[in-house]
Amino acid sequence: MEGDNLTKSAGQIVAASRAEQKIAGEQIVHSLLSDFMELHAGGIGSDDPAVIGGIGLFHEQPVTVIAIDKGDTIDNKVNKHFGCPTPDGYRKSLHLMKQAAKFHRPVLCFVNTPGAYPGQEAEENGQGKAIAQNIIEMSQLPTPIITVIFGEGGSGGALALASGDQVWMLENSTYSILSPEGFASILWKDSSRADEAAQIMQLTPRDLQQKHIIDGILEEPNDHRQVVQNIDRVLQQQLSQLQKMPVEDLVKKRYERYRKF
Repeated sequence: MEGDNLTKSAGQIVAASRAEQKIAGEQIVHSLLSDFMELHAGGIGSDDPAVIGGIGLFHEQPVTVIAIDKGDTIDNKVNKHFGCPTPDGYRKSLHLMKQAAKFHRPVLCFVNTPGAYPGQEAEENGQGKAIAQNIIEMSQLPTPIITVIFGEGGSGGALALASGDQVWMLENSTYSILSPEGFASILWKDSSRADEAAQIMQLTPRDLQQKHIIDGILEEPNDHRQVVQNIDRVLQQQLSQLQKMPVEDLVKKRYERYRKF
């Protein structure tokens, strides 16, 4: 699988990150955790079905998990607005992260989103502020945070759940400021040049690892069970290391991670 991935162009990896057969956020959550209990918005606002959040046991350790899910059926995809969280989704995720810090639970985030929901209602409801608030709060949260990008990692919509201690990516995933189609439309007024734009943007896991933007790349075979096992192994290793650090050192290292850019 890794060898095949080396031969893929950036455009092919973009296509693979959006493929229908891509593992789903809901599948990752229920496969990794036992006794998972989904939590909803409660009194903090409306719920957002695009963001699955709750608590569960990861190898008998309580953790908080937040995953963006695109849905499977047509109705489900529409209900989850194709994996584009609204401000309520980001507020729900922030509430869960603060709760995790209060009870000393690590936070695991799984991201697959083209970006935050782009509708007028979202902007009027404070989309930009909600994303910015997540980034600020995550930078200071006194508990380990690991993010896995398993599909698309689009713009601030992804960054709002990827500003923690580590970011890992599946082989067929992307992480960028905007879509290749958007980049091509802005630069050349021609969205058909998306593959060319993808190459220029250097949005593939290998490009991003070389620039030290992400911490590592996870192999992504066709077997979803093996994908989950690969994620599981890395999370066990990295959580163990992060939890050995004093909280002050953890937050300081996280701050330095993003200041270097």
